[in-house]
Amino acid sequence: MKIAVTGGSGGFGRSLVPYLIEEGHSVVSIDRSLPTISHPGSALLPHYCVADTTDFGEVAASLHGCDAVVHLAAYASPWNHPEAVVYNNNTASSYNVLSAAAMLGIKRVCLASSINAIGGAYSCSPHYNYFPLDEQHPTYAEDPYSLSKWVLEEQAEAFARRYEWMTIASLRFHWLVDSREQAAEYNKAFGQGSIRHLWAYTLFTGANRSCLLSLTADYSGHEVFYIVAPLTVASESSQALARQHYPSTAVRGDLSGNTGFFDCAKAERILGWRHED
Repeated sequence: MKIAVTGGSGGFGRSLVPYLIEEGHSVVSIDRSLPTISHPGSALLPHYCVADTTDFGEVAASLHGCDAVVHLAAYASPWNHPEAVVYNNNTASSYNVLSAAAMLGIKRVCLASSINAIGGAYSCSPHYNYFPLDEQHPTYAEDPYSLSKWVLEEQAEAFARRYEWMTIASLRFHWLVDSREQAAEYNKAFGQGSIRHLWAYTLFTGANRSCLLSLTADYSGHEVFYIVAPLTVASESSQALARQHYPSTAVRGDLSGNTGFFDCAKAERILGWRHED
């Protein structure tokens, strides 16, 4: 396939683009500027395209001739930019990618969503109805970043209704890192902040595979998937953490040992995806 990757020069894109090439696909890497470094270890380079995803015309031009698109471009947190800038940039970008794909007849779209689409890490007081979390959990998003990811998913749902030939995945990633060891170090550095993150993470390698599987698996319409490691990086058991920090949250499934707080069974069932951990 010829796959477009928006945000191809960003942190995730620098991992995903060479992976897709190594898997035998041609890649159009789209970003606001050309990368300052090449993709190490890649036998082939992507085609680099400079485009602003908040500009529909630039998006449409950059996606022309592609078979699929992975949309990564976004502000990755509610910090460092005015709230309206984060929300408007992220929601306009995801809409433009979906709209351009529909106009160009691109059937497969993968959107980088977040565990924060339901609220959580950036909420004043994270609220969860039950653990482990699955894709049926309602949203309590309140900050501009989390809200933009929820809207991204709702936009995808709308496009799938209108264009029944499109297959769209919204992948809920969490805190992409190179290794479990790195995640453990960050968890320790966060201290009490890790409570909001539910002591979870996603490896780049697992995220890479989920993106490609979402473009090739046999399903239709729009689907949301949690893409998170199956174990926490906390030293305490998950049951103990839930009792201590979320005593009013019902436990409906297995939280034995260091079992994670996110249920990724849907990704395994539909995409054939499992995290390495």
